[in-house]
Amino acid sequence: MHRIVAIVVMFCSFAPAVQAEDFMNWLEAASSAQSGNSGDIEVDGAELMTLEDRESEMYPKVSPDGKYFLTVSSKKQQYMIARRLVENGDPVNVVIDHDAQVLDSIAWYGDDSVIFLSYRADSLGLWQKPVEGGVTRRLHGRLDGELRDPVVLEDGSVVAVRLHSASGRMTTKYVKPKKPGLSFDNWKMSGKQPHLVKISAEGVEEELAPGLNPSLSSDGEHLVFSMQAGHSWHLFMMNVDGSDLVQLTEGRSVDVQPTWSPDGKWVAFTSNRGDVGARHGNKGNWDVWMISSDGRNLTRLTTDKARDGAPEFAKNGRIYFHSDRKVNKQERTDHQVRGSTQGFHVWSTMLPANN
Repeated sequence: MHRIVAIVVMFCSFAPAVQAEDFMNWLEAASSAQSGNSGDIEVDGAELMTLEDRESEMYPKVSPDGKYFLTVSSKKQQYMIARRLVENGDPVNVVIDHDAQVLDSIAWYGDDSVIFLSYRADSLGLWQKPVEGGVTRRLHGRLDGELRDPVVLEDGSVVAVRLHSASGRMTTKYVKPKKPGLSFDNWKMSGKQPHLVKISAEGVEEELAPGLNPSLSSDGEHLVFSMQAGHSWHLFMMNVDGSDLVQLTEGRSVDVQPTWSPDGKWVAFTSNRGDVGARHGNKGNWDVWMISSDGRNLTRLTTDKARDGAPEFAKNGRIYFHSDRKVNKQERTDHQVRGSTQGFHVWSTMLPANN
């Protein structure tokens, strides 16, 4: 009971009192639902969604219709994009296999297709593929250099993260990653300067702002992203043409990996701002947070001591995220896994009431 009280006090110090009652209702429901289970389960009531033998599943991406989510999975240095059911995390099919560049560029394109960057057909292009198999076609071929995190706009233009060298110069040729892989801190790019750029269907490129991790609102009109300021990272929002830039978060913390709620009223993100006992620049506890699109109602959603990140809203009232939190014996049994469970897996937790 003392632990629950401590978490509530910490929450109230970050969010207005109007949110406290909703949070208490959510916390009570989550705790009651887990009664009788292993003591390893944390108070945030997170439910394990994916668990495979000696495999890590990261960066969940929920489909627009809310039925599926993608995972970027790795096992013995082999990588794939898999589709899973939102309701229980069961695997449906492998969407893409053996294409390392897809790891930092996969995204939904409607309910039935995905887009990704790939250096095939002798040039860097943006490609579309049906999730259930079929013809893979190129959407945009006038691309070059180092790009990641593409977002397709209604007019056919693409917003992406352009990586400049430390000197500020753009790399004009595609650079194949020497050691492709998955990392929790995908905002760290040694020797690189990330910038959001907009590339028209004709290949004309304009720079919008420094930053990375862009997410497009459901109405297609706004981008939320993360921008570095010294040792800190803050969330910013702007129109898709780069106008009306506003700052959503502040403080001595790293706020990254933002994503929009389906109704456009909230932004969930990864942050170390809850690790108040650690020195700035060396914080190791990462949690999922949420803030309204007007910069108010800052709310902490997860409380585990592990690394929680890459959140995604679903239409079932839950947040999906990856985490390297401990997997208990009951969860191993439920998922029929006998081998190693170390690494990252996808979890979900309920949103506070009335949000």
